[in-house]
Amino acid sequence: QVQLVESGGGLVQPGGSLRLSCAASGRFFVISDMGWYHQAPGKQRELVAAIPRGGSPNYADSVKGRFTVSRDYAKNTVYLQMNSLKSEDTGVYYCNAQERGRDYWGKGTLVTVSS
Repeated sequence: QVQLVESGGGLVQPGGSLRLSCAASGRFFVISDMGWYHQAPGKQRELVAAIPRGGSPNYADSVKGRFTVSRDYAKNTVYLQMNSLKSEDTGVYYCNAQERGRDYWGKGTLVTVSS
């Protein structure tokens, strides 16, 4: 079992930055992929960025050049650095981890981009 806890959300003005963190804990073998999903109000959850174990990250087109995903393997933590935030980035950000073919989700952290 993998428990995921996100942190770092909040209110930020357009053009600002936030850094999200997600720490994995519990009893597990090896976490393969970790990533972040975004759910805007009234919309479906969509992939923002993911980073496979030992691999290169991939991003949604809407965040390329603005967001950076990274992992600390020793801490089982994934980060999402979000720069040049836009109003459309508002929503709940969920951390995802995959371990032995099973998906795990955090409870989400709210990001609001507004002046």
